[in-house]
Amino acid sequence: HLIVVSNDLQFFSHLHPVFRGDGQFVVEAKFPYAGSYTLFSDYKPKCESEQVSVLSANVTGKSAPASVADMRHNKTFSDTQVSLLFNKPEIKAGEEIEVQFDLRQAVDKQPVTNLQPYLGERGHLVILKQSSPLTRASYIHAHANKNNPTEKVSFVTSFPESGKYKLWGQFNRGGEIVVAD
Repeated sequence: HLIVVSNDLQFFSHLHPVFRGDGQFVVEAKFPYAGSYTLFSDYKPKCESEQVSVLSANVTGKSAPASVADMRHNKTFSDTQVSLLFNKPEIKAGEEIEVQFDLRQAVDKQPVTNLQPYLGERGHLVILKQSSPLTRASYIHAHANKNNPTEKVSFVTSFPESGKYKLWGQFNRGGEIVVAD
């Protein structure tokens, strides 16, 4: 996985490089505006544990429009209404928690019925702790639990320390990738 994020956490891209041999992977990444970006390369060498490498990039060009953080837990992305739910009323650092995305049709609020695997999983969850600079310790990547109701996709994770985090859930809805922040 290659996760590209702007350091203000307003831009997110989840890419999959192509293996070229001799340990080289290649991918084309697009940066929508000027600024500082962090790239998290998340990989698992054969017979080893998961590794995460972190790179920084400063991009020149057109500046990003001013943005305000949208903290709502219910949002609509294209034709999918997404609700973010937690299995506990309070999230505490270091404690395991279930993060659940309830996916419904935006028009009639009926449960979605056309979820398909995305990159071999029911869903992906990327979490970044707001920090400057973004580091390996800022990054969490989880795959969805296997057994969920049709319209719900859940993940089990923990937030290692107190602070502000941004979450991105990714789902394949009938061939369209829904990225819910």
